[in-house]
Amino acid sequence: MSLTKAQIVENIQDQTGLTKIKATETVETLLEIIKASLSGGENVLVSGFGKFCVKEKKKRKGRNPATGDEMMLDERRVVTFKCSGKLRDKIN
Repeated sequence: MSLTKAQIVENIQDQTGLTKIKATETVETLLEIIKASLSGGENVLVSGFGKFCVKEKKKRKGRNPATGDEMMLDERRVVTFKCSGKLRDKIN
């Protein structure tokens, strides 16, 4: 099961004593800052957690899985995540 945004808001509310509205605003603001940075091509490093990186993918050959026809896939940007050593140690 995945941790949802609503659960994050609830955890912040419980741990900090903030109202639900303030906790929601905090989470939304944080996510908007991260989204704006990534869409601007900047990487986002959260110390002790990990790094979100924007990578450029070049134009490449692919195929349509339904028909098997070959096609060219356009250039695009993707977001990758690399967890920190501390997070990796905590998970394992």
